Amino acid sequence: MSDFKVIEGYATPEGTRKYASYGISKGRPAAHFRDFADLRLSSIGMGTYLGDLSKEDDIAVENAVYESIASGAVNVIDTAINYRAMKSEKSIGRALLRLASEGRISRDQIFISTKNGYITNDGDFANVDVMEYVHRMYIATDVITADDISSGYNVMNPNYLGKCIEKSLANMHLATIDLVYVHNAFESWHQDVDRKTFSEMLARVFELYERYRKAGKLRFYGMATWTCFRSPKESPEHFSLEDAVKIARQVGGNDNGFKFIQLPYNLAYSEALLLKSQAVEGKEMTILEAAEKLGIGVFTSAPLFQGRLLRAQIPDYAGVTDAVAKLVQVMRSSPAVVAPLMGQKKPEHVQENLKVADIPPLTKEQFSQAVDALVNRSMQ
Repeated sequence: MSDFKVIEGYATPEGTRKYASYGISKGRPAAHFRDFADLRLSSIGMGTYLGDLSKEDDIAVENAVYESIASGAVNVIDTAINYRAMKSEKSIGRALLRLASEGRISRDQIFISTKNGYITNDGDFANVDVMEYVHRMYIATDVITADDISSGYNVMNPNYLGKCIEKSLANMHLATIDLVYVHNAFESWHQDVDRKTFSEMLARVFELYERYRKAGKLRFYGMATWTCFRSPKESPEHFSLEDAVKIARQVGGNDNGFKFIQLPYNLAYSEALLLKSQAVEGKEMTILEAAEKLGIGVFTSAPLFQGRLLRAQIPDYAGVTDAVAKLVQVMRSSPAVVAPLMGQKKPEHVQENLKVADIPPLTKEQFSQAVDALVNRSMQ
């Protein structure tokens, strides 16, 4: 008999409200939590992209997830099956098991997202490289063919993505994942297929996700992207959010699960806020405006540009002087943004980043003034 533990449940309105109450009792301002899709989510989340395949980083990520959730500051945890060759998901799983065993914070209070699409190996079998792993696990077993792998090492074959969802559930000891993204799909495929073919492939991916929703194994799905939603409309790397929403409606009806996107947004990559890269009902607008109009929540990646922006000279604004907060406040206060995702492993970085949760997001007036100050500064 297996002693493998599975944590039942998923983020719920009642559970996430309970987490927000817990965070407020720990001194977090009520405005740190925001409502989207009937959930109460922290306005900063934790990302798990960076790190080595070492035991030390396994433990560091596990502890960072545990401490972030236990702090009352973060109930949004983001990962991908290929991050650290599945080891980030496994670290999250161990942290969740610890929290569950303590009974302090229950599964229904925490929103977990992962991504699939990129080929990956399993970092616990370090002697098996990526291509050998994919051949053994997927090609030799007729799950996919070599032709299903794009020039960007991405797979959109639903057979593969279904296997990835099952593996992610096992890695994290979950019965249900709150959000699954298809990972950098357009970026990885636009040089290999035309737009019509890509849209047909995306529809098949969404059909798979809808089946997993009906089976109770995932709640929402989305697109995690790098360039496609923030590239100019004339760029070959551009993809329309309105088109993605239409595909989801065709596949899943008005009650479809396509509710989130992810994209990079920071003071160096400001296109999400400033570039009219999208159109909705024929009207040009930014991706953040398009997401808000279409009812899509946005999680943003790389808010600190992997630490590089900490060296930038950024003027104080809205009374904010902390270096991390100055980088994050504009992102977390932007329209349609649910939370920027902060990568953190070292205990001192966790504590430094969590201090942002002690500050309320900017008001609309403060946000407008901050954008003016930062844009004018960058133009000087």
